[in-house]
Amino acid sequence: MDLDDKVCLCFHVTRRKLVNFVRIHQPKVPSQLSECGSAGTGCGWCVPFLKQIHKQGTAPQAGPPVDLEVLTAAEYAQQRAAYVKSGKGTPPPGATALPVAE
Repeated sequence: MDLDDKVCLCFHVTRRKLVNFVRIHQPKVPSQLSECGSAGTGCGWCVPFLKQIHKQGTAPQAGPPVDLEVLTAAEYAQQRAAYVKSGKGTPPPGATALPVAE
């Protein structure tokens, strides 16, 4: 995903905003990223990715790239749609709409 792609589709929070939040505020735990535009407090889909961003911003990353590095924005949105449709989360009003199945 690019820096300007949305990580939290419920509250329209971009990866760039989250990366900068970690750099500037140096949160102690990943859950503090919710202070950045309420990221992670909607359907819950982005929480594992917020943890990845926190880890990347607080410690040097070694090994294979994390999911955010290899997913396209479209793939990310499709996986979120499957997550929501399976009943694991409910996006709040105003969240990015689920993509239409092809």
